[in-house]
Amino acid sequence: MKKGLFIFISSLLLLSYFSTTKVAAQSNNSIQGEIIYDILVDRFNNGNQKNSDQVDVDDPFTYNGGDIEGITMMLSDIKDLGFTTISLSSVWENAPKGYHGYWIDDFYEIEEQFGTIDDLKVLIEEAHKRDMKVIVELVTNYIADSHPFVTDETKHTWFKENETEPIPATEWMNNTIQLDQSNGEVHDYLLDVATHWMDELDIDGYKLHAVDQMHEDFLEDLTKTIKEKDPEFYVIASSLQGSLNVEELVNNKNIDAIENNEMYEEFNKVLTNADEPISSIYNTWENSIGEKSLLFTDNKNVARFSNDFADQGRNAATTWSLALANLYFLPGVPIVYQGSEVPMYGPGFPENQYFVDFFSADPDIEELFTHFAAMRKEFPALVHGEIEQLAINEGLSLFKRSDGEEDIYVAINNDSESRVVKIDSIGSDLQLRGLIHDDTVREDKEGKFLIGMERESVEVFVVQPNSGFNWWFISFVLGVFAAFVIIVTIAGRKQKQQNKNR
Repeated sequence: MKKGLFIFISSLLLLSYFSTTKVAAQSNNSIQGEIIYDILVDRFNNGNQKNSDQVDVDDPFTYNGGDIEGITMMLSDIKDLGFTTISLSSVWENAPKGYHGYWIDDFYEIEEQFGTIDDLKVLIEEAHKRDMKVIVELVTNYIADSHPFVTDETKHTWFKENETEPIPATEWMNNTIQLDQSNGEVHDYLLDVATHWMDELDIDGYKLHAVDQMHEDFLEDLTKTIKEKDPEFYVIASSLQGSLNVEELVNNKNIDAIENNEMYEEFNKVLTNADEPISSIYNTWENSIGEKSLLFTDNKNVARFSNDFADQGRNAATTWSLALANLYFLPGVPIVYQGSEVPMYGPGFPENQYFVDFFSADPDIEELFTHFAAMRKEFPALVHGEIEQLAINEGLSLFKRSDGEEDIYVAINNDSESRVVKIDSIGSDLQLRGLIHDDTVREDKEGKFLIGMERESVEVFVVQPNSGFNWWFISFVLGVFAAFVIIVTIAGRKQKQQNKNR
C-alpha cells in the first residue's frame, strides 16, 4: 500500500515537471545523435549451442561461444539501456581460434562459429524494428597467414612487411600477413569487399579497423566509395593500438567519427581519482577534434575503466555517473564497450575480454545508463549545442550547451568536498531546475545564481520560468494524499468490522 502511494505521488511530481518543461525538438539524423554499444561478438552472449566446434570457455585465446543469435536475444536489453547503435567486431570467416575476427581466411563468408548470414540478417532486421542501427567492423589491413592468397603465386606482390610491434592485446598480428593497399589489385579487391557487404546486408555503417595502418590514398578512396554508394552510411575510424594521429583524418569529410585517444587518456586520468579537475577534460576536448570525436573510457585493447577506478577505491555508481556526464554531454559520439553497465573489471588483456557476466549486473549502474541516455535524447542541445565552460571551482566544472532554442547547464563535481560556483543572471524571472536531483536554483539579491554541488556528483539543469512554489500543485498533491489516507482508513475500519462479525 505504501509503495503504491509513493509511486502514485512520484508520478504526479514527474507530470508536474514535464508540464513546465519545454518540449524538446527532434534531433537531426546525424551520428552525433547516436550512442554506440561496442560488441566483441565471441565474448558477448551465447545464443546457439550448436556453434561450439572450437569453443573452450577456459581458454581466453580461442572461441568462448558468443554468437550472432546471442546478440539478437539481447537487443531489447541494449535498447533499454539507451543505446541507439550496436557495433559488431569483425564477423568474416577466420582461421581456427580467430575469435577476435582478425585472422581472415575469406572476406566473403561469415564465420561459422558466429552463425550464418541469415542469422546476421535477422539481427539487423530485429535491430531496425527497435529503431537501432548496426555497424560492422571492416578489416582491410590483414589476412590470416593461412589465407589461400598467401600461397598464390599470382598474388606475391599483394603483401608488405608489418613493422608494428604488437602489445599483449594485439599479439594476434603474429599470425597475420599485412596487405599492401598501394597495390592496385589489392586496392580494388578491398573496395569490392566493402561494397559487396553493403549490397548483401542492410547494415548502417562500418567501423574501419586500424586506419592508422592504412595507406592514405586507399583510405581516401575507400571512404569516398562508401559515401558515394550511400551518403547516410556511417563511417567511423579506430586505431590499432591507440596511436592514431587524428589530426590527419579530421579533414576527411567521409569519416563521420574518429577514435579520440587523447580524451580516453584524460577520462582515465581524471575520473579514476577524486579531486582531479573536470576542467582539464574540457580543456583537452577543446584542443582536440571536437564533435567528430568517438568518446570512450575503455575498449577491448586496454584495462577496463571500472577496474582502474576500483583500484583507487572509488564507488562504481558515483564514478559512472561522472563518466557518463562527460561521455554523453560533451560534443562527440559516445561508444561504450560491452559489459560497462554490469560493470565488468579487468586490469588488461585477456581479462578485459572476458565473457559478459549479465548475472552480476548492478541495477543502479544500469539505471544510470538509461537515465543519462534519456536526458541526451530529450534535450537536443546536449547533442548538437555549442559548448561553453562557465565556471570552475577546484574539481567542480560548470558548462553550458546551447542550440539556439534551449540552454542546458551541466555541473560535474569530481571533488571529495562540496563545491559552489556562481554565474551571472540567466534572465529575468527564470530559474534552473535539476533533472537528476530535482534541485531548483533561483537568482539571489546580487543577480547571481549560486550552484552548490555535493562531493562527486552530477546535475543537469534546464531553464524554466521562476514559478516560485507551485501552491496549486502542492495543494492538489496534499488533497490526493488526504483522500488516499481517508480511503485507507475507511477500508481498514470496514475490514475490522467484518472481522468482528465473523
